[in-house]
Amino acid sequence: MKTWDVVIVGAGAAGLFCAGVAGQRGLKVLVIDHSDKIAEKIRISGGGRCNFTNRLLDASAPQKHFISQNPHFCRSALSRYTPQDFINLVQKHGIAFHEKHKGQLFCDHSAEDIIRMLLAECAAGGVEIRSACAVQTVQAVQAPSDNNPLYVLQTPQGVVQTTALVVATGGLSIPKIGASDWGYRIASQFGLRLVERRPGLVPLTFDGEAWAPYAQLAGLALPVGIETGEKKNRMHFDEDLLFTHRGLSGPGVLQISSYWHEGTPIRLNLAPEVNLPERLQEAKLRSKKLLGNELASLVPSRLAEAWVSQDPALQRTAADVPDKALNKLAEALSSWCLTPTGSEGYKKAEVTLGGVDTRDVSSQTMESKQPGLYFIGEVIDVTGWLGGYNFQWAWASAHACSQALVDKHAE
Repeated sequence: MKTWDVVIVGAGAAGLFCAGVAGQRGLKVLVIDHSDKIAEKIRISGGGRCNFTNRLLDASAPQKHFISQNPHFCRSALSRYTPQDFINLVQKHGIAFHEKHKGQLFCDHSAEDIIRMLLAECAAGGVEIRSACAVQTVQAVQAPSDNNPLYVLQTPQGVVQTTALVVATGGLSIPKIGASDWGYRIASQFGLRLVERRPGLVPLTFDGEAWAPYAQLAGLALPVGIETGEKKNRMHFDEDLLFTHRGLSGPGVLQISSYWHEGTPIRLNLAPEVNLPERLQEAKLRSKKLLGNELASLVPSRLAEAWVSQDPALQRTAADVPDKALNKLAEALSSWCLTPTGSEGYKKAEVTLGGVDTRDVSSQTMESKQPGLYFIGEVIDVTGWLGGYNFQWAWASAHACSQALVDKHAE
């Protein structure tokens, strides 16, 4: 029976990258994935163009862009493998890319370019990849001449064994492309702690009559200020918002969703670039138009109509609207407080918050307290903001792990 230097379970961003680096440094690496189509999450990311990193990532202060019970855990890996390091690799493979905004880098052509690059790196390292191969059981047996246990994996394609098992199986988000809880089950099997999981970077939903006036706005997008939390825990983003039939989406909502907790409100400024009280008072003094028409010059017309239609006091010329109603409207649009009834869940979530507790994993090597068992990427309790941060965590944690594997093998 062949014994591999490293077996990596999960052929996504972290798994493939770790395999390529370790293979090219001389290790015999096997990658196993239960899906018949590997790297599917890369394939659909960034609208099919893969937002593969973010130039603005500050490795000295990762808590700016990452959520974790220990937000400093990811600093070591992120500082040792930076966005520029990955950009260099992308350029080496001749992949054209562009920056959208706020440091977000996307492929010009297709996410397939990144997948081909990772597979080429694996091929250069002699990595073997087995897809449509679900790991049925994992056992740790004591190796006769080694302090590390030997991991024995039962699969439909035969028994596999290794002294270094890397779990790169991602999270629970987007189950239709093969997401599973396998990584969490393995962590539990070996006595590692887990942080509660929940959907992140996910659209928020609203039910009932209170949402009825806004359901008709589905498809409307606009820049907003959005926040949740109180005082020192308050998080604020200036991003675009998208109304949907069931609630709210768009980059701003996806960002805030990772900080939102069920039963708590979010607050929206629907006209962040406009001093609404001042502009509406000006309209009252000079305009003979309907207030709705004046408001439509400050916010999208569909939004103006939805708001004005709810209050008869606003359905008149701007000059005739009472000051109290005008001030109430300005306040409502500048600080709309509403409580989501839920989210679209894992089926629409881009990431999974929580995961393997960082207290049980080395920030230097990604090795867990269980010797020879490593965790990289999304399966760990490290979640980045929207905009390429989660991919950079995948690359950085994979690189830290591969370096540790090489060093350990050399001992």
